[in-house]
Amino acid sequence: MSTDDLYARMRPLKMLIFDVDGVLTDGSLFFGDDGQEYKAFNSLDGHGIKMLRDSGVEAAIITGRTSQVVLHRAKNLGIERIFQGAGDKLESFRVLLRETGLQPAQTGYMGDDIVDLPVLKRSGLAVTVPTAPALVRNQVHYVTHAQAGRGAAREVCELIMQAQGTWAEQLAHYDR
Repeated sequence: MSTDDLYARMRPLKMLIFDVDGVLTDGSLFFGDDGQEYKAFNSLDGHGIKMLRDSGVEAAIITGRTSQVVLHRAKNLGIERIFQGAGDKLESFRVLLRETGLQPAQTGYMGDDIVDLPVLKRSGLAVTVPTAPALVRNQVHYVTHAQAGRGAAREVCELIMQAQGTWAEQLAHYDR
C-alpha cells in the first residue's frame, strides 16, 4: 500500500484499538509461583499512545486474556475503554462502536494473530507486527517495522499523527 493510501486510511481515525499480548508486549507471558501474571511494556509505545491521545485520537484495548497488569498499564496511559477476556473480539469491537458512535472506518486496530482477523478485516486501518503469521500479515494495511513490545505501537501512533497533521504540534511540546 502506498504512503498516500495509508495516510488516507489514517486521516479519519478517531480511535486506535490495541491487542495486548504480541502487540503492546512481545507476546511473552511470565507467571510467578503464586500465579500472578507479569508483562513487560515498552515506555516508547506508552508515550506514543499518550501523544496520540493528546492529538485527539482515543486509545482502547481488546484482549483475549484477563490480567490486572493490563488494567494498571491502561490506567497509566489514560486508556478507559478496555475489553479483557474477549473470547469474541468482534463482539467487543461491535460494543465499542455502539458505545462511541464511531463507524468502523474511524477505527484502527493492531492485532497479531488469527483471533484478531475479524476486527482487522472490519477496521478502517488494520495493522500487525512483523512476527504475526503470514495469514495475518497478508490481510492488513500495514506491517510495522518495529517489533511487538519494542516500538511497534509508537510507530503507528506517529504515522497517524503525521497523516492527521498533528505530529508537529505534539513535537512542539518538547522543542522549548
